[in-house]
Amino acid sequence: MRIEEVKKSERKRGRFLVRLEDGDVLRVTEEELLRFGLRPGLELDEAAEAVRASAKSSSAKATAANMIGSRALSKKELTRRLIQKGNEASDAQAAADWLEDIGAVDDAGYAAALVRHYGGKGYGPARVKEELRRRGVDRSLWDEALEEMPEAAEILDELIRKKRKGDLSDPKEKKRVSDGLMRRGFAWSDIRAAMGRYTDMMEDGYD
Repeated sequence: MRIEEVKKSERKRGRFLVRLEDGDVLRVTEEELLRFGLRPGLELDEAAEAVRASAKSSSAKATAANMIGSRALSKKELTRRLIQKGNEASDAQAAADWLEDIGAVDDAGYAAALVRHYGGKGYGPARVKEELRRRGVDRSLWDEALEEMPEAAEILDELIRKKRKGDLSDPKEKKRVSDGLMRRGFAWSDIRAAMGRYTDMMEDGYD
């Protein structure tokens, strides 16, 4: 397989486009260009597959770095998105491993940030756990991350004040509010206790 053309990419800094005689275009780094001695007229022969494999691996790493640069992702989430973009599973995993090794992917830190974010938005432990699961955070990291959650009582007291539209002694109003809080991921025992605190405050003349 002969190389027809080698030129710098106009879109990606540090990238080179290597056009082969069959029309295929390999996107390689400068390091690969030098390592394989890639130049117009070169017959790749047995090195063709090695160059293709290296180019695919480098492309996956570049895509992964761009993804992480725009928003935080878990390692599993990153790997899944790379595969969805057409990268081989092995290249996607290697790219995710590489970013983890250099500290760009940090699932423990990501999990803690998710807990703080959703806890701060007024969601309970069950809903936050579901978000951790959905985003591919390993179960072994949940407990430590959940230590970042605000106290359920503090969140619930504020939510009840905001969401109450009528008297909580009314069964329909009580059910409406409690159903909404359960959908947010709070346990019934915590909701019941918070409603009890609110009722006591109302009886004492506070709102």
